[in-house]
Amino acid sequence: MTKKQIVKQIADRIEETQLKTKEIVQLTFEAIVDTLISDRRIELRNFGVFEVKLRKARNARNPRTNDPVNVPPKFVVTFKPGKEMEERVKKLVPTHEELAALEKKGKKDKGEAVGVGSDANGASSQPDGHAPKKRRPRKAAQS
Repeated sequence: MTKKQIVKQIADRIEETQLKTKEIVQLTFEAIVDTLISDRRIELRNFGVFEVKLRKARNARNPRTNDPVNVPPKFVVTFKPGKEMEERVKKLVPTHEELAALEKKGKKDKGEAVGVGSDANGASSQPDGHAPKKRRPRKAAQS
């Protein structure tokens, strides 16, 4: 969903013009950002908490050249959803397309061929709809 779609949805619900609603939505976003910059935290009850945190410096690598790169410390915004949001999201039921995409992604990440253990539509042959988990051998204990 885009900001434009949010504005249209709200404008329709409150029977206000999209232009006026867009201004209100934009001012709300600006207030959130301004509060994060000044207070480093904003708590919106029943929604969640935005917080600015300092991420420590670290060593990384350039994935193209494999050269090491020093990443300096930087501020990042984190979000922790509120209880009401968590509960409503937990009630979501994934669509067949979402499950198929998740299964396809998992197989791609593991380097497996897509379609193994599933039918022509990508559905799993397992009763719970998920592909069976593969067991990795344990590392030998070092003494």
